[in-house]
Amino acid sequence: MSGGPDSLALLLLAHEAMPGRFEVATVDHGLRPEGAAEAAMVERLYAKRGIAHATLRPHVALTGNLQAEARAARYAALGEWAGARGLGAIVTAHHRDDQAETLVMRLNRGAGVRGLAGMRGAAAVPGHPGVPLLRPLLGWSRAELAAIVANAGLPPADDPSNRDRRFERVAVRAALTEADWLDPAALAASAAHLAEADEALEWAAAREWEERVELGSGGLAYRPSAPRAIRLRVLERILAELGREGTPRGSEVARLDGSLVAGGTATLAGVRASVDGEAWRFAPAPPRRTA
Repeated sequence: MSGGPDSLALLLLAHEAMPGRFEVATVDHGLRPEGAAEAAMVERLYAKRGIAHATLRPHVALTGNLQAEARAARYAALGEWAGARGLGAIVTAHHRDDQAETLVMRLNRGAGVRGLAGMRGAAAVPGHPGVPLLRPLLGWSRAELAAIVANAGLPPADDPSNRDRRFERVAVRAALTEADWLDPAALAASAAHLAEADEALEWAAAREWEERVELGSGGLAYRPSAPRAIRLRVLERILAELGREGTPRGSEVARLDGSLVAGGTATLAGVRASVDGEAWRFAPAPPRRTA
């Protein structure tokens, strides 16, 4: 909980729905001098309501994409905290307007169906697959949540970084606000439809795997029969099963598919892929020679 209007609205709703059955954590990234004071204010607020509260202070690398680094550090800290406290899930205050912003940001990066599906109502905390991540407010607007906080007479914290257009999400938020012909609710609905399409592709890829992938000599054999979008998901799973060198990007998997369709060979993530008649064969690549 940041102490902002969205987080405070989630607190009020949770306190109304299940009083005494949840705990709260505030993450102070240490990136703003006001952060410590805001965390203390939030702690006092929750103490008045008898809500268990912890302030987490993860280290954030100050290189690369600062917001992405802060997000990764935040979820890592929350996952560890939830595990230590024996909590059943992490719940965040992401809402409908956040979902619309996410869709636009990913459209601007050329994302596929999986990315355009946006944030899911239920997922897993990044880096902590055993800890559920729930987003119960995706159907609520920012204005509705702000009204809940205002009606309760609570003073939300003000984070000036939420107005800094150097950050991609802030710039997208401002653009959506200024473009009155764009409807955030409709954009969020599109993300929900894309999530359904993503589930259908996952179902089809699972069937393709069961019917067309078999254990071969020293690896796997795949006899593709599906369209490209499904093949790519099967290839991702093959690379996850056999790979030894990290998780490849989607564009890399797409290039691998193109090479195999053309009858060529390729190596990706420590997996060597080749064509043998109708079958695509995959096996761990030989270790790289070192000088």
